[in-house]
Amino acid sequence: MKKILFPFFVFATVKVYTQDSMFTHYKIYDTKAKQTVPVEKIVSRMSEADVLFFGEEHNDSTGHFLENKILRELFSVYGNQIVLSLEMFETDGQLALSEYLAGKIDEARFSKDVRLWSNYKDYRPMIEYAKQNSIRVLAANPPRRYVTMVSRRGMASLDSLSKEAKKLLPPLPFDTLTGRYREKFFETMKGSPGSNNPKVYHSQSLWDAGMSYSIYSYLKKNKGQKVFHCVGKFHCDEKLGTAAQLALRNKKLKILNISCFPDESFDNPDWEKLSYLGDYIIITNPKLRKTF
Repeated sequence: MKKILFPFFVFATVKVYTQDSMFTHYKIYDTKAKQTVPVEKIVSRMSEADVLFFGEEHNDSTGHFLENKILRELFSVYGNQIVLSLEMFETDGQLALSEYLAGKIDEARFSKDVRLWSNYKDYRPMIEYAKQNSIRVLAANPPRRYVTMVSRRGMASLDSLSKEAKKLLPPLPFDTLTGRYREKFFETMKGSPGSNNPKVYHSQSLWDAGMSYSIYSYLKKNKGQKVFHCVGKFHCDEKLGTAAQLALRNKKLKILNISCFPDESFDNPDWEKLSYLGDYIIITNPKLRKTF
């Protein structure tokens, strides 16, 4: 009687298709365990956390790959407890975003009704995965028009907005976070137009306060959910910015953060020099092509 080889073929095929084709292009360091770890360790640790920040560089192709991978791994373990939150969508686009995810409008209509980032292609895989699996997605960022208003006319200009407009913002007045984050912001902005203008910093603070309030409000109404928030790394490195604003709103929330970026030290990183940035440091291969 001939041996049946079919089951082995199935397992071998599955292994080929589930292998991480990018694993040689990133390294993950756990600053608590002081060792490199696989993505699964981050996912496992989310069992004890409420929010996971993924701090990205917006044009890092490997970072976008990892965001998508982590979302899928989180969903495979925690199912409908997982909520995706994105800096890349503004609060006034929540309705259209939710309608698209629910299949009520098509992608062409969605693209017209929501202000998509120019590199939306980098985030589309997560949106489509969320749609296919009924994962809730938060349009977390305040509308850019109000951020611009603050940078030009100051925080007080928001007081004149209508009640409807204020529903799209965090409660006013919002915290502007003194100390390390403020110093880091002005240090980064040094030499740029308006770099010494406090209004510019206050507009940055509106982003942070707004995103934190979106996450806070959702978790307050939906106990037991876990939020995966993707955002530019400046907003959450060192657990400052948005992460700090969220902690102010609810000190009981357990927050983890990832700082992900390409770096020339990729082949031999000095993890100790980078460990202050977050719970997990991900260095990606700087030789890979940027998305824009």
